[in-house]
Amino acid sequence: MIDTIKLDGKLVSASIKEKLKQEIYNLKKSNITPKLAAIIIGDDPASKIYVNTKHKTFKKFGCESQVNKFKDNIKQNELIDFIDKLNNDSSIHGILVQLPLPSHLNSDEILNSINPIKDVDGFHPMNLGLLLKGNPSFIPCTPYGCLEILKYYNIDVKSKSIVIIGRSNIVGKPLMNLLSGSHDIGNATVTLCHSYTKNLRDYTMKADIIIAAVGKVNLVTRDMIKENSIILDVGINRIPDQKSDKGYRIVGDVDYDGLQGKAKAITPVPGGVGPMTITMLLSNTIKAAKII
Repeated sequence: MIDTIKLDGKLVSASIKEKLKQEIYNLKKSNITPKLAAIIIGDDPASKIYVNTKHKTFKKFGCESQVNKFKDNIKQNELIDFIDKLNNDSSIHGILVQLPLPSHLNSDEILNSINPIKDVDGFHPMNLGLLLKGNPSFIPCTPYGCLEILKYYNIDVKSKSIVIIGRSNIVGKPLMNLLSGSHDIGNATVTLCHSYTKNLRDYTMKADIIIAAVGKVNLVTRDMIKENSIILDVGINRIPDQKSDKGYRIVGDVDYDGLQGKAKAITPVPGGVGPMTITMLLSNTIKAAKII
């Protein structure tokens, strides 16, 4: 039996935040306070929690955070006009539109309206294009967090076989390009699997590293991995739990307990990739403050 290592996102996040404190201090000496403007549409409970957590994190580290709330019936042009005001506000360094958006809004058009140098989520086509070319400006926060976990634990991906499950523009596709690119944490052979991939196990059994980012409970089980593989679980799922005061608990896409003793290392959910996402948002906003 292998003594499986927990890849602790809270520990990695705390380490990065210590470094960011100095960067914030240096900016403030130049009378620059990093400021994020977050936009939330409607009353989605999960979105409210995410935005509130981001807001508290920024305040805790002496940065500014402006939360802009709109009803879910806001018109496309009204939202884009508001984003344009934020683009032209020199005190705003980062702009974030909390996804998902109501179905009547065109997400691509709205994200494209953000000034690329304020696109701290890294979703603008210009930033995604720079990432694809191997010269990223703002890396999307969740993939960025995954890279930092690998870096912190000295996990060398060069020449390794990596399987990413999930092809979203937010996680899967950026990670595929980052890990296969010519970077310090790159030069891997990456396979991108998705809902139309037949016999997923055939791919995961050959993988040195598996990254699951779908949002499906027990997507990856013990019989689907080889010994000493490394697992990054990006999935977030709510499952009923009568023992919890909330009536549910959060789990990932991977059978965390079932993989113990076979996987070399694995991120827990919660406490793995999740804490890294907000930390990298803070990092990107600080970077934007240096540019603007």
